[in-house]
Amino acid sequence: MLAGIKDPRDRAMFTLGFWRGLRASEIGLLRLEFWKPKTGRLFVRRLKGSISQDYRLLPDEERALRAWLRVRGKVPGLLFGGYKGRGIGRRQLDRLMKQYGAAAGIPPEKRHWHILKHSCGTYLRDHGEAIEMVQDHLGHACITSTMIYAHTTTRQRDGLADRLSLLRVA
Repeated sequence: MLAGIKDPRDRAMFTLGFWRGLRASEIGLLRLEFWKPKTGRLFVRRLKGSISQDYRLLPDEERALRAWLRVRGKVPGLLFGGYKGRGIGRRQLDRLMKQYGAAAGIPPEKRHWHILKHSCGTYLRDHGEAIEMVQDHLGHACITSTMIYAHTTTRQRDGLADRLSLLRVA
C-alpha cells in the first residue's frame, strides 16, 4: 500500500504509522522537535497506558519524513497538522486509510488505521522477532497486550519444515 501513496504528507504518516505501530491519535501528537535528524531518532508519545520512547528511524521513514518537510517546512510544531491547529484527526486518517486501502485492494473490513499497528506486530513476528521485542517496539506496557502476536505464522512454520528437512532420522 505504501508504494501507492504519492502525497508526501500521507506517505510520511503511513510510513511512520506502520513502522512505529502508531495509533491514529498518536500520529496527531508527533512534533517536529521530537525528531533528531543527527541521530535519526524520533520520540513517540504513546497513549492508552503504552510506553513513550525514542526510536531510531529506518531509512524509509527518514526519506518519507524529509520529503514531507520539504513541503511542510521546518517550523517547530505538529508534524501533521489538522483542523484548528490540532494534530490530524482520526476521522481524516480513517478517510485516507479507506481511500488508499481501496486503491491497494485491501478488503474493506481491514481498511482502518489500527490495522497498521497489527500489521507491524505481525511483520515483526513473521521475521523472527521475539515477543519481548515486539512488546517494546509497539510500546506495550503489559506483555498480555502483545500476546496476540505470539501465534506461529505460516512463514515460521515453513521455516521449521525447512530446518527439519535437513535433519537425518536414523
